[in-house]
Amino acid sequence: MRRREFLTFAGGLTASWPLATRAQQPPMPVVGYLSSRSQNETAALVAAFRKGLGEAGYVEGQNVAIEYRWAEGQYDRLPALAADLARRGVAILVTTGGEPSALAAKAATSTIPIVFTVGGDPVKLGLVESFNHPGGNSTGVSVLTTAPEAKRLGLLHELVPHAKVVGVLIDPNYTQQAEAQARELRDAARTIGQPISIVYAKSDAELESAFESLVREHAEALLVSAAPFFDTRRDRIIAFAAEHRLPAVYQFREYAAGGGLMSYGVNLQEGYRQVGNYTGQILKGAKPAELPIVQSIRFEFVINLKTAKTLGLEVPAMLLARADEVIE
Repeated sequence: MRRREFLTFAGGLTASWPLATRAQQPPMPVVGYLSSRSQNETAALVAAFRKGLGEAGYVEGQNVAIEYRWAEGQYDRLPALAADLARRGVAILVTTGGEPSALAAKAATSTIPIVFTVGGDPVKLGLVESFNHPGGNSTGVSVLTTAPEAKRLGLLHELVPHAKVVGVLIDPNYTQQAEAQARELRDAARTIGQPISIVYAKSDAELESAFESLVREHAEALLVSAAPFFDTRRDRIIAFAAEHRLPAVYQFREYAAGGGLMSYGVNLQEGYRQVGNYTGQILKGAKPAELPIVQSIRFEFVINLKTAKTLGLEVPAMLLARADEVIE
């Protein structure tokens, strides 16, 4: 072989090495992300999830891909979305936005690892065997969104103690939670002597009807119970409260930051970060059955003082002192 021919051959062989190396690299794992909520209003939560993934060594687009599915508050869409992700053979199913997503994923697969966020007790829901030893293919975070309903009513009563009626908005489709929420709030209302009027809504049309009912019943304040459907309609609910000058309390800081009067609930971003971290651990080989359920117990009380002034409300100094954050 002539020297020039040899160099050409060797150069071509060398140039082919990177291609061969890339061809031998394992495919990037794909995480299925299923949410009962909507993409736009959960951007900060998705960022927190990605942060948790990053803490475990995974960066979207670099060494992990994510397939997103959004139900937009319509829980009946979740089974088909979960089944679609399962058919695609995702490495892990991440479910967010409460119980409906987690239950849809559980029905779709018994083999693909599931990492969930739920607002209640995952053992009672049948998602896991116990908090310390989940068993099966699921684990995740209980963010205790529904637990503080009575506390929210108490805070609202402190702010407007003479309200003749407090309207309570509940989503009857919020799996296994709506009845417990209504019962807890009725009990709490009797304890503090606060009349309440419960209205239900699980669709846009029913939400408008619920608003009309609250106006007819002359509600003087509003408690929006925890439910992913209401989170996807957050701006509309806040606008209704503003239009009718109703002091209102909600479950997450995002409501108060968006113009709502008060919120009391868990730091949801911390819960989503933990879900991302667990997802990364499972990608590395951890078993869901061996990862204990995390309970998010960091609650935050937020008051939007600007909204209070707009409503002509004087927030008691003792209430302000207990707030974790005051938005001015």
